[in-house]
Amino acid sequence: MQTPSKKNYKFKDLIFFSTALFCLSPIVNSPVALILGFILLSFGLVPTYIDTGTITKKLLAYSIIGLGFGIQLEQAIEVSKNAIGLICTSIFGVLVIGTLLTKWLKIDAKMGHLIASGTAICGGSAIAAVAPAIKAKNQQISHALAVVFILNSIALFVFPYVGHLLEMSQHAFGVWCAIAIHDTSSVVGAASAYGDEALRIATTLKLSRALWIVPLALISALAFKERRHKIRIPLFIIFYCLAILVSSYFPQGGDIYLIIFNLSKHTLVLCLFLIGASITLKQFKEAGYKPLLLGVCLWLMVSVCSLIYILFFL
Repeated sequence: MQTPSKKNYKFKDLIFFSTALFCLSPIVNSPVALILGFILLSFGLVPTYIDTGTITKKLLAYSIIGLGFGIQLEQAIEVSKNAIGLICTSIFGVLVIGTLLTKWLKIDAKMGHLIASGTAICGGSAIAAVAPAIKAKNQQISHALAVVFILNSIALFVFPYVGHLLEMSQHAFGVWCAIAIHDTSSVVGAASAYGDEALRIATTLKLSRALWIVPLALISALAFKERRHKIRIPLFIIFYCLAILVSSYFPQGGDIYLIIFNLSKHTLVLCLFLIGASITLKQFKEAGYKPLLLGVCLWLMVSVCSLIYILFFL
């Protein structure tokens, strides 16, 4: 006879994996997947032996590489070239204002820099790259990540709503997502909910922004007078670029590329489910109001300013 604990484990597994499979269906979009993951975690239905963080990181990398098969090289160059001014301005603007707000709010300098770095480039990835360069403490890193998680979750719902409200084109919305949303997962989640063209534009621009991680980490180390650490470009960015080259120079595999691209869109939704299944209320409380206020101010600034520029000047 099975013990109650074993039955409980089997019930958790059944609910969790059934919901995960459901998130791979076309019925579920990114915001819904995030909510489903958060609900399961809140009710203790996420198996404790599953390392959602590690799985999400790997699955997201594979998914982004897969999206590269749906992007043509000429399109990638054109999109990046047209938005290079907006990319540079937004990155440096966020970092400068983030430094000033950190001092004004009397927030720990390293924590403020991590939040500004995450807002300026690519959320958790930027924070993870900059943290060792400035020798940030675990508490500083976790609080910065919590702020990014909170705002990423909000962006998944707010951005598509605003985009439809303003009747933004697929191209304009894709650019806005890439500039104003922190993590790559949330960028592609919001963009995929808007349309395939928005997804292609957003992914291309966001990953071109991610390359700024390297100079940012080096500059951060100098600014905080720490020893220079070895900075690595995430491998998935390199393979993403290779996928674009393959699909552009070997068009014979067009049908296969389309299958990979569509499969990657569904696995991205699954990534959002796993992210939702790792967000705890404790993270919200530990972030505190000042770091969260800093994150909100920077996010609103880059979101509103980039939106105005895109609507009237791009």
